[in-house]
Order: sequence, then C-alpha cells, then structure tokens
Amino acid sequence: MEKEKAKSEGVWPTVKPFVNGGTAGMLATCVVQPIDMIKVRMQLGEGSAVQVTKKMLQNEGIGAFYQGLSAGLLRQATYTTARLGSFKVLTKKAVDANGGKPLPIYQKALCGLTAGAIGARVGNPADLALIRMQADATLPPAQRRNYKNVFHALYRIVADEGGLALWKGAGPTVVRAMALNMGMLASYDQSVEFFRDSLGLDETKTVIGASAVSGFFASACSLPFDYVKTQIQKMQHDAEGKYPYTGSLDCAIKTLKSGGPLRFYTGFPVYFVRIAPHVMVLSLSLSLSFSPMCVIFCFGFFYPYNLNYMQVNWVKVLKFLNHM
Repeated sequence: MEKEKAKSEGVWPTVKPFVNGGTAGMLATCVVQPIDMIKVRMQLGEGSAVQVTKKMLQNEGIGAFYQGLSAGLLRQATYTTARLGSFKVLTKKAVDANGGKPLPIYQKALCGLTAGAIGARVGNPADLALIRMQADATLPPAQRRNYKNVFHALYRIVADEGGLALWKGAGPTVVRAMALNMGMLASYDQSVEFFRDSLGLDETKTVIGASAVSGFFASACSLPFDYVKTQIQKMQHDAEGKYPYTGSLDCAIKTLKSGGPLRFYTGFPVYFVRIAPHVMVLSLSLSLSFSPMCVIFCFGFFYPYNLNYMQVNWVKVLKFLNHM
C-alpha cells in the first residue's frame, strides 16, 4: 500500500499530463500542418482554399505544405505541453475540491481559460516563428526573412529585434488560446459525457462526435483572435520604420472598418477542418499509454531536407502502431 502511494506521488505521475499533452499535440500537428498552412495563407489574403492550394502546388511544390513544421512541433512541445498539462492538473484539483463529483461546464471553462493563458505565454516564441515561416513566401523576395528552421528563426528574431520581440502578438495569442481552450476542452469533456453516458456510444464514435462538436465551438470562439494574431505576428515595418498596426486593438478596428465583422471569420471552414482532426488525434493519442520515450518518437519519424521542410516516414509510423 505504501509502495503504491509512493509511486503515485513520484515525479512521473506529476509530469505525465504535461509529457502526454505535448507528445499528443506534436503527433496531431503532423497530421493537420498542411491545413494550418492553407488557413494562414487565406488569412493573409491569398484567396480561397482551392486557390491557395493550387498556387502553392504550382509555385512551391508539395513540400511547402509542411513549411514551418519544425516551429509547429516546438510550439506543441511548449504550448500544448503547458496547456494540456495545466488543464489536467487544474481539473483534478477542482474535482478533488468538489468531492469527486463531475465538474459543471462553467468550472471546466474556467480551467480551460487558465490553462490556455499559461500555454500561450510559454509557446508564443515558437508560434511567432511558425507564422513567419508560413507567411514568408507571400512576401516580396526582398522582404522575405528566409528562416532555415525554427531555431534559426528564434536566433534571428532576438538578434534583429531584441529578446522581447519573441512575445510579439502575445496579447491576441493569449486571448485566442483562452477562447480556444474554453471552447475546446470544456465542450469536449461535456460532449464525451453526452455521447458516452447519455447515448451509450463506444469509445471511437464518442471521440469522433465529441471532436466535431468541440472543434466547432473552439473555432467559433477563437478564430477572430487567431486572425488578429496572424496579422500582428506577420507584419513588417515600411521604409519609414512604421508598422501597419500599432497593436492588436488597432488591427481589430481597422479590420472591422475595412471588411466588417465577417472578415475575422475568413477561412472558417478550413479552420474548423484543422481544429476538429487536431482534437481527434490529440484525444486518441492521450488515450494511449505514453512513456517519456514517446517524445523521441515524434522526432524520430521526421527528418529535415533543405533545412526548411519536414517529411513523414509513414512506414515507421505504421510499424510502431502495429507493435502497440
């Protein structure tokens, strides 16, 4: 009994939610990265999803859809690790304080808001690098940053703009993460209870149904903030050293005046298609029994070529899954 208690109070049970969350997020990002790339290009005015896809294939090749994947993986290793780990810790403490009873949705939403804010602060540097790497090809050749990978991007940002520049756009990033978490985590848990307990569905159908519901609410809550975040993090100063926006509020006001409220929902279908599978892969990954070695797994099936892109070795992925 004492051994079991000591084991439950060890280091691994404490860090497990964080390791599992980050690893699951990295696996999910490998699946949805091309969709995320299309979403960002649409927000930057490159056209519809079909137009963006066609243009990228013609001008940049299929590897362009995974441009910035190194930044995406680092973002998940920081942002999602902190976000999901914090959410698990907060909800566990809330359940204990509630006498072991299921949490009402408003308490889940509060846990999601707090976890989102924590994760966004931690993950903002990688998120900034990701947006810039994804948007680089949309700029005139003379204005392109030409980051080689996420670490080169972070080095250049600090060298050229100072250390505080790593948290550029942190305001809308935090608000976006809080809104996304509130919509995703709270609605997912609530949907799981409904599909599993009320409708009696099996685990697979429950995950699919809950992911769709969760993805919709997460998209609806967070896309306006995601739009502003993308504009702020991508912007460059002109010849006179002036930026197009003085801050998040200025960006939101100018966007509202020029395009109306629907401009903030540019690319909503693509954004939803990106969020829902991400939630699904995330949930399925978290349901597996992870160990610290799974962190290595995320990097072991990806290798850089031309220093800009990452490619998946699906043969290794399938062999891994077959031996689980």
